[in-house]
Formats: sequence, C-alpha cells, structure tokens
Amino acid sequence: MLENCKTAQERWGGVTDIIDRWLGERQQVLVLYCQLSEIIEEPSAVTGEVLRSMCQLLVDYVSAGHFEIYDQLVQEAREFDDKPALTEAKILFTDVDKTTEYVLDFNDKYQEIDDLDSIETDLSKLGETLAHRFEAEDRAIEVLHTAHKDQVA
Repeated sequence: MLENCKTAQERWGGVTDIIDRWLGERQQVLVLYCQLSEIIEEPSAVTGEVLRSMCQLLVDYVSAGHFEIYDQLVQEAREFDDKPALTEAKILFTDVDKTTEYVLDFNDKYQEIDDLDSIETDLSKLGETLAHRFEAEDRAIEVLHTAHKDQVA
C-alpha cells in the first residue's frame, strides 16, 4: 500500500499513521492489563472476559509489530541509507523477539482460562516483559522513523 505513494511525505506520513494506530492498540492493551490487575484478586466471569480480550489484543499488537510495523521502520531507514539506525535496530529487535515468546506463552496459557492459580505472578511478569518490549519498540521508532522526519518535510 505505502510502496505506491508518489511523494516521500505521502509514504512516510502513511508510516506515521500506521504507527499511531499500532500505538493506539498498545494503549488498549495497557488499559485491559490495568483492569485485569485490579479485578484479578476476586476472579469472576468479568475476569475471564477481560483476560480473553487482553490476550487477543496483545497477540494482535505483537503480530502487527512483527509483520507490519518493524518492516516499515526498517524500510524507511534503508531508503534514507541510515546504517547506524539499522545496526541499532537489529539489537532492539533482538530484545523485542525475546519478549515475544513470553507474550505468546502467556496467551497460550490463559486463552482458555482454565486455571487462574498463578495469574498474579504471570501478570506481574507480563507487565515487566511488556515494559521492556515497549522501551525497545519506542527506541526503534525513534531511530528508524522519527530521526528522518526533517528529511521528509
């Protein structure tokens, strides 16, 4: 879709829109995470609904990052021939990849919501994992996209 844009502004403005939507999903994940953290002490039917919603959105968010956003960011850095950014991105995406396994394991464990005995511990670890992931993603956006905004104008 973005590859067919005629101007740099169209192309990289489109990337900005995609990133903004993706970060909106991240915000929704955090809202559900906070809701779940508040209600988990007294599990109910609502807990299962929030947990399922958070797991689904979390997998969607992670998938969009891996299969859409990261590719767009790397493509931008390549087109601007930003070798230092690409080198740093490789390290950042390695960090992100390490968090993906835990996120997917969490989803697999709680998708069916059979056993909530260890949810508090797992949710705490998920929070730490997401914080680490978000830091790496934010830095990748900064070095691969935001750093070029003046060149696009």
